Amino acid sequence: MTLAFIILGTLAVVLGIQYKTGFLAQKPSNYATTTPAFDIREQLNGDMLCEGIIYGPFGRVTSRFVAQIHAEWQGNTGRMTEDFRYDSGNIQHREWTLRVDDAGRIKAEAPDLLGTGQGTQLGSTVMLNYTIQLTKDAGGHALQVTDWMYLMENGSIMNRSQFRKFGIKVAELVATMRPMPTDARVAK
Repeated sequence: MTLAFIILGTLAVVLGIQYKTGFLAQKPSNYATTTPAFDIREQLNGDMLCEGIIYGPFGRVTSRFVAQIHAEWQGNTGRMTEDFRYDSGNIQHREWTLRVDDAGRIKAEAPDLLGTGQGTQLGSTVMLNYTIQLTKDAGGHALQVTDWMYLMENGSIMNRSQFRKFGIKVAELVATMRPMPTDARVAK
């Protein structure tokens, strides 16, 4: 019984340290003075190409993907569609509604989100938190997601996302987004 308490205590300490110093410890205010300024109404607009990988809980690549993104904005409200093609051959489609207020706060909705995602754009970053419901063929789990997007000087966007279940990281995504090159259209 004592060994079980030691293991649980050690796990709690490790998770606590990661929470205080790691990926989840970032705040938009950490990036307030960074440039170039990231305004999703400008940078996530038009046709874009997204390429990325998904890591499993032990750091191995479990999937690669290419996605076509199309976004349009009417004032502070945007509609964004994503069409993913995974290396497994699976196809996924998601439609987002994004709203940005004058203070840079973001509300995000999509059919596979549970509730409304919340985020902030500040400096050269955008951060979003939301809960996503995976499809049945992907396990059907509800996962808490933290997305960080970093605007690079050349206009491309680096995206790092972590997916958690019960506070434990179960997957991580790393991707790039950039304006769609004319010769890079993905067949649907």
